[in-house]
Amino acid sequence: MRIFATTAAMALLSATAAGAAPWPQAEPNTDFEPAFPEQTRAEAMDSGVTLKVEPVIEGLVNPWAVELLPGNAALVTERPGRLKYYADGTVTDVSGIPEVDAGGQGGLLDVALSPDFDESRVIFLSYAEPRDGGNGTSVARMVLAQDGASVSDVQVIFRQTPTYDGDKHFGSRVVPAPDGNLFITLGERSDVPIRDSAQDMQNHLGKLIRITPDGSVPSDNPYADGSQALPEIYASGLRNVQAATIGPDGALWTIEHGPMGGDEINKPEAGLNYGWPVISYGYNYDGSPVNEGISAREGMEQPIYYWDPVIAPSGADFYDGQLFAEWQGDLLLGALNPPSLVRLSVDGDRVTGEERLQPEIGRIRDVKVAGDGTIWVVTDEDPGGLYRLSPQQ
Repeated sequence: MRIFATTAAMALLSATAAGAAPWPQAEPNTDFEPAFPEQTRAEAMDSGVTLKVEPVIEGLVNPWAVELLPGNAALVTERPGRLKYYADGTVTDVSGIPEVDAGGQGGLLDVALSPDFDESRVIFLSYAEPRDGGNGTSVARMVLAQDGASVSDVQVIFRQTPTYDGDKHFGSRVVPAPDGNLFITLGERSDVPIRDSAQDMQNHLGKLIRITPDGSVPSDNPYADGSQALPEIYASGLRNVQAATIGPDGALWTIEHGPMGGDEINKPEAGLNYGWPVISYGYNYDGSPVNEGISAREGMEQPIYYWDPVIAPSGADFYDGQLFAEWQGDLLLGALNPPSLVRLSVDGDRVTGEERLQPEIGRIRDVKVAGDGTIWVVTDEDPGGLYRLSPQQ
């Protein structure tokens, strides 16, 4: 193992206080010290598992999300603006979906099922919506036909404001919560100076949004009366959350892209500020500090975990199944760089171990655990694909 610069070495020692080594990776891009042990570079785990990779759909164009339906069916979004329905070995293009602005990181993004999907057939799509003067992240609800070939009753239930003429950081995960409401993750659009709007409570940039399935504001939102902030806002100070899931405890976990260093995991709570871009465990891409170059400030929350160098996380699910018995309760993440499936062991609100598996299928953009214990992933490539992962026997 190479010796890092002094402060980075202190960080590594702090993160592995018990003497266990972290997962092999490049040296840090920054010299920040973690706020507590195991906040970064947790102990390396090796499950000894070799992944069996089964292609389900190949030849996709930059798929961004997968959602599993009853009967081993699936919905897959392609960023250029197509929704695919897979069932019984057949792939169908779904007609009737909204127009998207497919440029840069924008396009058709997440897909999620309403909790009452079996009865209502309601699904939600998030996407970069073309608008006068630019674009913005929007979410629409619609009804999927029984044969999966079309949607109807399309209603836009949320539009991020302000509109911005850019092509980055749309965020865009849609997560139905146990209480029936929807969480929506939003990016801060990346550019300087607009990224500072993540601290402005009168817009949606860099925020976590909580709404009802029809787009109204839950009465228990922290700013529901609109006097201090936009009423849809649940938490603030986020950079670009492209992974979010509900944990075994029923709480929301979010995983966001950092700049050069500083990908982070949070468990956002109502009304709290997660710091971006005032605090960060990363540097700007040119190596300069982010604003004041600090990683902590009073009144701003520390991440549960962060990566330096980054993994470019996108897509997450907690494992619940028997095929990978030792993984029960672990958090699985897609990683774009380096391409991998990342497994984290979790104890309460702390990450206690990390493993990276590389099935050599490309940049993993989304992850879903099926009822039979298999893991379904999409790869953000052109061509990309939908793959089913299981243990190699």
